[in-house]
Amino acid sequence: MILIADSGSTKTDWRLIQAEEKIRPVQTAGINPFFQDKNTIKIILQDSLIPAIAIDAKEVKQIYFYGAGCSTADKKQEVAGALSELFIHAGVHIETDMLGAARALCGKEAGIACILGTGSNSCYYDGTTITENTPSFGYLFGDYGSGAHIGKTLIQQYFDKQLPADLQKNFEARKENTRELMLENVYKKPFPNRYLAGFSKFVFQNKEHPYCIDLLKKCFHLFFEKQVEQYPAHKKVPIHAVGSVAYYYNSIVKAVAEERGLNMGTIIETPIAALTLYHLEN
Repeated sequence: MILIADSGSTKTDWRLIQAEEKIRPVQTAGINPFFQDKNTIKIILQDSLIPAIAIDAKEVKQIYFYGAGCSTADKKQEVAGALSELFIHAGVHIETDMLGAARALCGKEAGIACILGTGSNSCYYDGTTITENTPSFGYLFGDYGSGAHIGKTLIQQYFDKQLPADLQKNFEARKENTRELMLENVYKKPFPNRYLAGFSKFVFQNKEHPYCIDLLKKCFHLFFEKQVEQYPAHKKVPIHAVGSVAYYYNSIVKAVAEERGLNMGTIIETPIAALTLYHLEN
């Protein structure tokens, strides 16, 4: 049996492949070793994953885990350690969420793969491996175009009283939007990026408002400028994207790409189905 995972800060999508035509989908909380240690990850696996797959963990022979925060050897080991202690007979392979996105979006073709979800990232993929990667420095210094970036921009405009009067009123009417609560969640509680990304829902609820359209366009322009156009081949290969932000704002993402003379290709919400197919074929 093979277990495949695509994990971000918000959620983890799992697929248990028992046979080519018997695939079980499972979803758990997000796993990101940048924010969680091995013991915390193990608790998520014990409490949510093991009961959901409903098999003896010893039956799993290979695990392919693609995750946010898995870019260094020590962070990969945090995840690998938790998995190995529970799936004792499995070969455990930990890769970045970026490689997962590239394999899902590009398959065996060259292209630029982008992640636009809670966070953002991009890479140039030659059809086999990632050969270039413009680093993303997280929600404080980067993550352009992501849910966290959109939410942070909205909050900054709110604090600076730059929102249009109707949006300012609607935003203030939300009980969870007090200044004290927002600052506590950003500076004192875990997963501030996930918290900030939650505010992109307000933008989506008002996505026809001229202000929100302009905010989104500015965020996506920054993403393409900082994260995509750094690759020499950015006008020679298709640009694909995966993630909730890319998917739900796909018309604006495509419009901004067109304005910048870029060839926008496939946009999907999650990579897990395509990753499952990739591993079934390889």
